[in-house]
Amino acid sequence: MLTADPTQAERYRELRARVAGSGIAERAATLHQLGRDVRREDLAMIQRAGLGHIGSDFSVTDILVTLYGAVLSIDPTNPQAADRDRLILSKGHSAGALYAVLAQCGFFPRAELATFAAPLSALNGHPNRTKVPGVETNTGPLGHGFPVGVGVALAAKLRGSGSRTFVVLGDGELQEGSNWEAAMTASHYNLCDLTAVVDRNRLQQGARTEETKRLEPLADKWTSFGWDVRQVDGHDHAALLTAFEPSRTGRPVCVIANTTKGKGVSFMEDRVEWHHKVPSAEQAAAAFEELAR
Repeated sequence: MLTADPTQAERYRELRARVAGSGIAERAATLHQLGRDVRREDLAMIQRAGLGHIGSDFSVTDILVTLYGAVLSIDPTNPQAADRDRLILSKGHSAGALYAVLAQCGFFPRAELATFAAPLSALNGHPNRTKVPGVETNTGPLGHGFPVGVGVALAAKLRGSGSRTFVVLGDGELQEGSNWEAAMTASHYNLCDLTAVVDRNRLQQGARTEETKRLEPLADKWTSFGWDVRQVDGHDHAALLTAFEPSRTGRPVCVIANTTKGKGVSFMEDRVEWHHKVPSAEQAAAAFEELAR
């Protein structure tokens, strides 16, 4: 298993302190810059490896950056702390974005990102908890991460730990019935320290979600299952910070984060083919230029 990078972990602690001590506009600006850094790291990883889910990575980046940069109670140098908050990336095909964020936090050295998807690398195309510190459970098959997250949140409640659990789901993933069984269970047990975050980019592999299997009215569905639903711009860090505040209703929270697939690179945005596509050298150069602005 990879091990923490103490120097990068200290930089991460300094960033958290800076964010915590700033006003909302300053906090959002710092997180926005971190998001651009993560996208550049992710782009380099995917171009080098010749595979990855760059469109999905870029749609979820601002969600992950906000959680790790300002919300989660975690320590990269002690990733198994009993009282830590947990984040489960149920849409495990976006592992590239998660790895880039974890490296920024110091869970492992940033130099390891160069091994993404290489033979015998710990950084597989889907996250593996036995190889990568900070990964709470293996994900890849859609519809599995959220039920695990419900179990984690229920265990925390039974222990009386007060730790929070966040599960990030793809919107196309919600076509899996196991998610709705989990949603019903979470509501039944009043898991108010559980937050489901839907990366609502409206695209899945090959088509738009509404063409594949209609999800709307999505907010009404979650409400009917007994959840406190918050709808937000998934690229607005200030709005996300508010949406990720603890439950005030005693119910589990669902944040529907409206996002854009390929966010940050104009020719990738809202294009279904970038669900799983590797940029050419020319496209990568153009993307790096846009992400540097």
